[in-house]
Amino acid sequence: MDQEIFKSLKGLIGLMTVLVGLVSILIVGLLVVQYNPHLLSSSEKEREEIPPPLENGDAVKDGVHVATGLVAAEGYEVVVANCTNCHAANLITQNRGDKEHWEALIDWMQETQGLWDLGQNEAIIVAYLAEHYAPMQQGRRANLSDIEWYEFKKE
Repeated sequence: MDQEIFKSLKGLIGLMTVLVGLVSILIVGLLVVQYNPHLLSSSEKEREEIPPPLENGDAVKDGVHVATGLVAAEGYEVVVANCTNCHAANLITQNRGDKEHWEALIDWMQETQGLWDLGQNEAIIVAYLAEHYAPMQQGRRANLSDIEWYEFKKE
């Protein structure tokens, strides 16, 4: 009887080992796909295509895309199609930067956040952001210049 129990336990341990191995492979596969979503695309050309214009429900009022709050100008549809897949549009509208800032931010997202290669869309996105979300002069006024000062005399 002890021999039968021993054989049953041995078979059970073998089955559990196989199940643990399969679950481990599944978890690793899911992690790889999560950090490299482009692996599921059928071709590189498919990943780099410019998305079609936005459809119904994408109203523009007073030059602003109502759904996102982005300036409705050339390139905003590409920004919406690529950037709002991962984060809200207000993350864009609350930031300002020049071309180099936006390029560095895209590089950072690609290196650390799993952003895919934007291909030809990157130039469109950067040009749009640098034009419509460029740094603004804020705070203290500019220094006065060309002022004729007079000397203050105490009496």
